[in-house]
Amino acid sequence: MPLISSPAKIQRIRDYGADLAVGGERYSDALAASEEWRAASGALAIHAFDQVETMLGQGTIGLELDRQAPELDTLLVGVGGGGLIAGIAAWYAGRIRVVGVEPEASPTLAKALAAGHPVDAETGGIAADSLAPRRVGELVFPIAQRYVDRVALVSDEAIRQAQRSLWDRIRIVAEPGAVAAFAALLSARYTPRPGERVGVLVSGGNTAAVDFDR
Repeated sequence: MPLISSPAKIQRIRDYGADLAVGGERYSDALAASEEWRAASGALAIHAFDQVETMLGQGTIGLELDRQAPELDTLLVGVGGGGLIAGIAAWYAGRIRVVGVEPEASPTLAKALAAGHPVDAETGGIAADSLAPRRVGELVFPIAQRYVDRVALVSDEAIRQAQRSLWDRIRIVAEPGAVAAFAALLSARYTPRPGERVGVLVSGGNTAAVDFDR
């Protein structure tokens, strides 16, 4: 796990009894270290996003939403490496509009779609803990290219405002990466059409602070 990971996330994993190694500045550093350890130990590799099984598991969120809210026209989903949005977009397969949302400081999928293939992107910002893997997954990309309608980019301030709004209004504590999709609505980076039924995926509570004004 990289050094940018939130203390709350690190502690929660250790509380579950995991032998957790923390090192490297970014996700890509931690991934390289885990791959070295896997090669030496023979352990089973489970990629955080660029693995079929991972995408299948995350795609079950699409199944649940489809059953619970079949009237959706559009779904906004935060994007890091892309496993979550790829799984969900594959489930819907174009039946609704799936829009990715990324921090301006970590435009991983946006740059890949512009280039036509995965490319390295900058990895910074308040949501770097969960939405900054440097490049979108190789398995993820063709699914996103086919089924993701577009990508909206949001600022760090919009993400902070989304955190505060969720807490102030409905007492949901969410980490920065979890509120990126909601931030797109609040900051008008995604503007619904009249009558459009929009779903927003909020996923991730790895934060210990409730005081989002700091």
